[in-house]
Amino acid sequence: MPSTTAGEVSRWDQHGREHVVRVQRSGIQRMLTCDTCGWRKGAQFLPWLKAEEHLTEAHQATVDPGGAGS
Repeated sequence: MPSTTAGEVSRWDQHGREHVVRVQRSGIQRMLTCDTCGWRKGAQFLPWLKAEEHLTEAHQATVDPGGAGS
């Protein structure tokens, strides 16, 4: 049985709302699921980049709550 691990990418929009895309991994395949709109996508490569792209394009959420910067 393949191991399953999970993570998430979260960003805030200009209104201070948090948007989260969860990344679940089973073997080499990853499934991305957006908590805000229910968007789902399979991704074998660069799942975190694809999650960030979705948050930026669909929700204009670009502020990284854990990131450094101004």
